[in-house]
Amino acid sequence: DAFDTEQLLECMGQLKRALPVNVPIYDFKNHRRCSERFRKVNASDVIILEGILVFHDQRVRNLMDMKIFVDTDADIRLARRIRRDTVERGRDVSSVLDQYGRFVKPAFDDFVLPSKKYADVIIPRGGDNHVAIDLIVQHIRTKLGMHDLCKVFRNVFVVQSTFQIRGMHTLIRDRDITTPDFVFYSDRLIRLVVEHGLGHLPFTEKQIITPTGSVYTGVDFCKKLCGVSIVRSGESMENALRACCKGIKIGKILIHRVGDNGQQLIYHKLPMDIDERHVLLLDPVLGTGNSANQAIDLLRRKGVAEERIIFLTLISGTRRDSMCVYAISEVEACNVRDRYR
Repeated sequence: DAFDTEQLLECMGQLKRALPVNVPIYDFKNHRRCSERFRKVNASDVIILEGILVFHDQRVRNLMDMKIFVDTDADIRLARRIRRDTVERGRDVSSVLDQYGRFVKPAFDDFVLPSKKYADVIIPRGGDNHVAIDLIVQHIRTKLGMHDLCKVFRNVFVVQSTFQIRGMHTLIRDRDITTPDFVFYSDRLIRLVVEHGLGHLPFTEKQIITPTGSVYTGVDFCKKLCGVSIVRSGESMENALRACCKGIKIGKILIHRVGDNGQQLIYHKLPMDIDERHVLLLDPVLGTGNSANQAIDLLRRKGVAEERIIFLTLISGTRRDSMCVYAISEVEACNVRDRYR
């Protein structure tokens, strides 16, 4: 069989399981597969599978979320083929035309063109059809957005990304950054997260008299508020919280990790009236979520209502379950997004 469909299905299955694959490379000059050369393809949210007979096998079609057929005039296809085969594959024009007339064009009419019926979208004029391509891009963005935790869970909030935020994330992730610069830009990002989290606290309407004697109707801050840092990393967020909330009380929770999943509560010191306060739980890096989950359970045992807890984090893991630990409850989770969309 000239079609190695089984290996194609194996590669696609691994990519859908978020595993990298080694795709074999075909040598068009010698008309055979390179036995020792491969192209590594990493898993991604969007995988493009391209091929003139890619719709031929039902099993391959079943793996596709969207099937697109790019239709181009026959003269343009022939011109592109002549340019490609003569420049990239070392062939002469006469051999290209001979192959095209004897094999390529008849095979296209008999096998490729009929497969157009399986396509969800047919794009005429190929890459020059910018309107059709834009519609496809918008559709893909919509599908990707459906899995955004902010849309799935109403109590997960992400600080909107800007080029400035992305630039600061780039700096703190640079292995060559100096310690003072790392602290400076980390504090700036943490301050943004804290400010964003404070915006989710309840406020009451308040009227004041301005220096000019006029009445101004505004809002009053929540009076009962405290911060709780998960030791040790959570302490790095305390300065930003104190800068935003003058004189705020801050408690501490120390959780020791035993193995990959085990967590042991070692120490905690919390305000006596914490059950009457709104709590800002501080942990700059969210990995598996086990430590934060245990800290939330402790606060609940101390009488703090879930809707009064706001979890603040700077960087969260890419795994979906990292945030679901908090999203399934009434706890609000705030994070700063480091990817610009």
